[in-house]
Amino acid sequence: MGFEELGQRILSKERCHFVGIGGVSMSPLAQILHNTGIEVTGSDISDNAATHELRADGVRIDIGHSAENVRGAGYVIRTAAAREDNVEILTAREMGIPIFERAEVWGYIMRGYKQAICISGAHGKTTTTSMVSHILLAAGVDPTIMIGGTLPEIKAGHRVGKGDVIVLESCEYYNSFHNFRPTLAVVLNIDMDHLDFFKDLDAIKQSFCKFAAIVPQDGAVVCNGDNENTMDALSGLGRELITFGFGEYVCDFARSPATSQSATSATSQSATPATPINVRGVNLSLSGKYPSMDVLVDGVHKCSIKLCVPGKHNLANALAATAVCLRLGISPSIIEEELLTFTGTGRRFEYLGSYNGADVYDDYAHHPYELKELLDAVSTIDSYKRIILAYQPHTYSRTKALFDDFVRELKRPNITFLAEIYAAREQNIVGVSSGDLASAIDGARFISEFSELTRAIAAIAKEGDIILTVGAGDIYKVGEDLVGMPAAQPPKL
Repeated sequence: MGFEELGQRILSKERCHFVGIGGVSMSPLAQILHNTGIEVTGSDISDNAATHELRADGVRIDIGHSAENVRGAGYVIRTAAAREDNVEILTAREMGIPIFERAEVWGYIMRGYKQAICISGAHGKTTTTSMVSHILLAAGVDPTIMIGGTLPEIKAGHRVGKGDVIVLESCEYYNSFHNFRPTLAVVLNIDMDHLDFFKDLDAIKQSFCKFAAIVPQDGAVVCNGDNENTMDALSGLGRELITFGFGEYVCDFARSPATSQSATSATSQSATPATPINVRGVNLSLSGKYPSMDVLVDGVHKCSIKLCVPGKHNLANALAATAVCLRLGISPSIIEEELLTFTGTGRRFEYLGSYNGADVYDDYAHHPYELKELLDAVSTIDSYKRIILAYQPHTYSRTKALFDDFVRELKRPNITFLAEIYAAREQNIVGVSSGDLASAIDGARFISEFSELTRAIAAIAKEGDIILTVGAGDIYKVGEDLVGMPAAQPPKL
């Protein structure tokens, strides 16, 4: 299926059925099509806030999948989680009803916007997309937004605006972002990940390069000048490159579109420090919960940024957001003001509460690099005497492939607990367990049951501790249960 047939189906106003309509990027799609006057129906395995909202808007939603849900539909849009043996997918194929992937539809829709900002990268996508969205909302742009987390001011991860700008978090897994049509692409960084799909780092670089090459000639690519993999992948892309960073690494490339190198190849020239970074953070202050920096654009001071979220990685995210918003014509003063009021995104160093005098935070970090950045940030906060980490690895393939890197970072907290690996989409065919990680880390404890893990943390928590529940699975439940427990009672004298 291609954009042409998808467009014909959408313009025909035939009924569109969503398989997995309650998903984080499915429900806003359904809302957009519904708002254009298309009859939208959908199904999912359970209700959630998104399905309730769609029902209130007049969308028919069935809980549970069945063949009857699909009958009479002109076309089907599926979530990536809907497998080929799903009864609705099987029925649609048997009846000859066209099926489109979620990413294809987002790609088609974003062609209707003057500016389509697609924010990609191995790490930092959700936070950077949230920062950009936060700034654009304050600037009155009225953007359509799709984020893989919850933005506090809209109390959701998506928003359907009336402006001519759309902002999407864009994932490389299964090359899904190749379906998008960015006018402004952001590549935050490139790292080894999703090795259940990508063969190796070169394959990952090629995927990001192909994504960036979708940008039209009059568009631009915002990219991390400090990330060697990113600059290698984009060298010779043939698009305007706007770099951001702190000046720690710069690839030898030309800013102008003229190039003799293929834009679809990730084969790069050797990288050497040469071209100055366009959007650079200088005079960094990283102590405590409020990092800050001055921002230079081509060497000229543009604004000074202070954040309410800790860590050098968040300053890098803020630089990327600044580069995007400056490109869109947002004033430096608005960028400066709104980044100061940005309080984070759901599950990104999110404060859950306290227990027995210890602060409890939850974070989505599920890659060794993300663990490093999180622990680096926490280590700058002098008020904490101990770091207690409860970590839940995400997928067997990632744990196996990056085992030594995980061990290196998991050794850093004062106390480390490990929950069992969150399988997500996988079966354990590689034969790895969180118990293997615990065995490689002195003093680490592997506790598979969340209730027991919560009790173990509660037994040692005290004032001066920071407790981190970390991972992309459901480890957040441990933090939530912990802060909901009655405080430990002092011993009777």
